[in-house]
Amino acid sequence: MNTVARLLEYIDNSTSPYHTVKASAEILKANGFRELQLDDTWSFDYGAYFVKVYDTTLIAFYAGSDLRDSLRIASAHTDFPALRVKPNPIVSNKSYGQLNVEAYGGLILNTWLDRPLSMAGVVATRSDDPFHPELHYVDMARPLLTIPNLAIHMNRSINEGVALDKQLHMMPLFMMLDGAEPMTITSHEGAPVAKDDTTAVKADEWLQFLSEQVKRPVEDILSYELTLYPVEGGTTFGRYDEFISSPRIDNLTSCMACLEGIVATKSLIPPDGLRLIALFDNEEVGSRTKQGGASTLLMQILERIYMATGHTKEELYADIAGGFMISADVAHGYHPNYPEKNDVTNVPVLNKGLVLKVAASQSYAGDAWAMATVKDLCETNKIPYQIYVNRSNIPGGSTVGSISSAMLTMRTMDVGVPILAMHSARETMGANDQEALESLMRAFLR
Repeated sequence: MNTVARLLEYIDNSTSPYHTVKASAEILKANGFRELQLDDTWSFDYGAYFVKVYDTTLIAFYAGSDLRDSLRIASAHTDFPALRVKPNPIVSNKSYGQLNVEAYGGLILNTWLDRPLSMAGVVATRSDDPFHPELHYVDMARPLLTIPNLAIHMNRSINEGVALDKQLHMMPLFMMLDGAEPMTITSHEGAPVAKDDTTAVKADEWLQFLSEQVKRPVEDILSYELTLYPVEGGTTFGRYDEFISSPRIDNLTSCMACLEGIVATKSLIPPDGLRLIALFDNEEVGSRTKQGGASTLLMQILERIYMATGHTKEELYADIAGGFMISADVAHGYHPNYPEKNDVTNVPVLNKGLVLKVAASQSYAGDAWAMATVKDLCETNKIPYQIYVNRSNIPGGSTVGSISSAMLTMRTMDVGVPILAMHSARETMGANDQEALESLMRAFLR
């Protein structure tokens, strides 16, 4: 399977952060990585391992026979901007059954309108131990919802731009609820408020729907985390199929590249030293969670690896100081319809190679040493690369790279593939750039 086909298959399988980790774990298992449990004590020799962290973060590593030879880490993130289903979500409005959802991350709202949407994630059900509920992975994998636009006849200025209210305008259609009873809406003072289009939460309908998906009684369903996603999968396009249009390019391209790099490390040229990839959750909402890049997770994992192989914390700290990390996340490509949005001298173009991301503010991790290292790797291995810097009068985004490098005090460089329409329901990238990023990961983790 070629690089593009493999990437699109991975994206199709990664419809929620839970499914991203599941798909990643399957790739690692197929390539001989052994799973460790986070709540077990670890004791192992050199070899290839991975651990799932609360089901939405994954860390994989290859421990060489001389662990202290060198330390290299590559990171990415498993989450993506999307809509998440709230508790008690079904709303009845004149017999229309809608879902009450909230925005996760900085998604471009209007790109989610008029698309067939599905949902994926987990449903938690009762077990014999309240501290260990049973998690059921679900992916509806069919058109299930849509968020209809407003007709131009009802808003003649729609093409001048519409401010969408996340609560009022982003609730998708889910079903018809003939005969639903409206709830009483009250004001802040507690008095009833008369309104034609009142809403009613139909918990029984929703729980029955979940019960059908997981094949468990309604009374056993305790909670869920469900993400909406566009049903239409990724595809190539262009005169020579030189572009890719797909959901979740940000940041599953980088997850795929990290996986390819660590698999190649084990199977092609097993190195001395420690090679590790960290696929974090929650980057799109700030990373400050138990499984995010701003947690103590990565340091804890490194400490456990060193302790399991008979090394000291002092040795770990010394190796961190001499180690190197690449933080992989997508970059803004030059947009031909908006050339004024790009920096005047650093112009990353799709299909011209991966991007080294630079920011004086350190919103992207890197320094002269780190950039020189990655440039040398690219040039030595004939990997095409470009430079991205934010235009000085436009504040850009940030990545988990600076956060993770601060937690580890390790030299780090931010890189990624250039894309258009970042945080849209569908994004665009160059079909050649994934191979460039994967080539860098193979060279870096060698």
